[in-house]
Amino acid sequence: MYALVEIGGQQFKVAQGDEILTQKLPAEVGSKVSFDRVLMVVDGEAVKVGQPVVSGARVEGTVAGEQRAPKIIVFKKKRRKGYARTRGHRQQHSRVRIEQIVL
Repeated sequence: MYALVEIGGQQFKVAQGDEILTQKLPAEVGSKVSFDRVLMVVDGEAVKVGQPVVSGARVEGTVAGEQRAPKIIVFKKKRRKGYARTRGHRQQHSRVRIEQIVL
């Protein structure tokens, strides 16, 4: 059984026991989270597709940790003007362990 779930504007294909890396969630490490934007659920041969979401379905998980993405360098320059700026950015992420898919 697996599900297609939308978390933070991104879609993830998840199954029980998977670990996914999402945008930072407003939850503490070790706390339970539930996602109700389930777009599709596949259970063997049975496929439920939502329009846009499957009613009554949710994906439950636990926040396993937090980490940061690799650094991205942002460089701006205007030629012949003496303007150059360098900035760095590291995006915050949450690791979520999928516990179960509820229909």
